[in-house]
Amino acid sequence: MKIAIAGLGTVGAETARQLLVHADHLATSAGQPLELVAVSARDAAKDRGFSMAGISFEPDPTALAGREDVDCVVELIGGEDGPALALVEKSLEQGKSVVTANKALLSKHGQRLAELAEAKGVSIAGEAAVAGGIPCLKMIREGLSGNQISRVSGILNGTCNYILSTMEETGRDFDDVLAEAQSLGYAEADPGFDIDGIDAAHKLSLLASLAFGIAPAFDQMVISGIRSVNALDISCADNLGYVIRLLGIAERVDGSISLSVQPTLVPKSSQLAKVTGPLNAVSVDGQPIGNVTAVGPGAGAGATASAVLADIIDTARGRVSPFFGWDAGSLSPCHSPDDTGKQNSFYIRLTVYDRPGVLADVTAVLRDHHMSVESLIQQGRSDEGVNGSVPVVITTHEADSTSLQGAIAGIRSLDCVLEDPAVMVIADTSDDS
Repeated sequence: MKIAIAGLGTVGAETARQLLVHADHLATSAGQPLELVAVSARDAAKDRGFSMAGISFEPDPTALAGREDVDCVVELIGGEDGPALALVEKSLEQGKSVVTANKALLSKHGQRLAELAEAKGVSIAGEAAVAGGIPCLKMIREGLSGNQISRVSGILNGTCNYILSTMEETGRDFDDVLAEAQSLGYAEADPGFDIDGIDAAHKLSLLASLAFGIAPAFDQMVISGIRSVNALDISCADNLGYVIRLLGIAERVDGSISLSVQPTLVPKSSQLAKVTGPLNAVSVDGQPIGNVTAVGPGAGAGATASAVLADIIDTARGRVSPFFGWDAGSLSPCHSPDDTGKQNSFYIRLTVYDRPGVLADVTAVLRDHHMSVESLIQQGRSDEGVNGSVPVVITTHEADSTSLQGAIAGIRSLDCVLEDPAVMVIADTSDDS
């Protein structure tokens, strides 16, 4: 099988290197030789750690789709539109199978591209798009296909997990650890895609599609990143028996599918609490299996190239399954509930004036919105007296999202509250996944 790779960044270069250095082993796995015949990248002269001898270079990536000597196109350019989309569309139209690691593209255009692949009798594969080296798409699509899945959750972004678990271990604040993550290559120079939850949301939309037979629904997701998490939150969570993780959760709620990505207080006893550093985890609940949790490297050259190579081998072996596990045309629209009605406990951090009566005002607002306080922590006193500010942390008993939204709006309007409240969900302690 003759292969072309578009995009020779860390993952593309490692995939190419593996195809060249381990050709004999990969040929055995694939049942036929895997020959890298063409590549496309921005700079033809850059040293990427492998020899370009005998490999054609195409300045325009879409030219790879038109080459008669290419059977499978590997798209590692990135981006939901632009050259990546043009290459994938043209490749499928030309009857070539596609392997991609592009979660943004699949989240936005995946259903249409999967329909095109099915119509042309070829495959589109994207194991590398979610959780790097964890074969989670295959786990849901194939290994758990006989289950009625009720919930898919996980730690889906290694950058955020590294930041939060390092804050937890060291007591340092967010900005300091983010800078370290950037210096180590765990975070981009512009980290917004990761720390604002967008990357995790793209991945969750694909997991939910495979689990529930729905079209990718990124635009229906509740998304909150980790920018507002500070060292005080980490410390308070620890004292309360929790750690903070950015969790993506897709679950059935009263006939609808609830989708969210948000920082969450997770019990220290849970499996997800033990996932630290840049690792990812994907947890699936269903019947009859119960719970399955897979943990592994979520990003990086080796982990992602591993998933790309697995898809290439499946393509060579003719192991072609519908990308979503269902015929793409049969995917149903996602019906997200306006208010899930699900009861959650919440963590609320406030910055308030250090004055008598402030706590009474805050708790009165909670009472008026049918929320009760489980614990309340005030960290010290202000050196500036009644004109100074102090942080206050409140955890609540279970309430629905409508009550929470009303309470937060009421608290925000109080004269004694100086900053926008920081709110996080507290995971159900009965859920040990």
